[in-house]
Amino acid sequence: MDKKIFICDDDSNIVDMLAMILREFTDVTVLTETASRKVLSRLIEECPDIFIVDLSRPLLSGDRLIKEVRNNDLLNKILVICMSAKLDVQEIAIEAGADIYLSLIKDEVKINNLILI
Repeated sequence: MDKKIFICDDDSNIVDMLAMILREFTDVTVLTETASRKVLSRLIEECPDIFIVDLSRPLLSGDRLIKEVRNNDLLNKILVICMSAKLDVQEIAIEAGADIYLSLIKDEVKINNLILI
């Protein structure tokens, strides 16, 4: 069975870039969503192995989405990777329940290595 990675970011350019890279260099199924209101229902429907979420999102913030995932019995085993272009927000992501935090500004090498998983 193929692994599924679900990417959630309000910036469609980032979503498209990550999806393109993952599709190019891995055999995973890539799912995407830019609308905060649809994320939880899509996560339950798709049940991905990995959830990549931007911390700063309109309407429903990334840390709130992570908490919702961690409090849902159907979703709480998903590996959560939180990303942000903001500096010094790692603590917020980890406290919310993210397994991994990546700064889009400082962690280019880590992002590249994760993509090759």
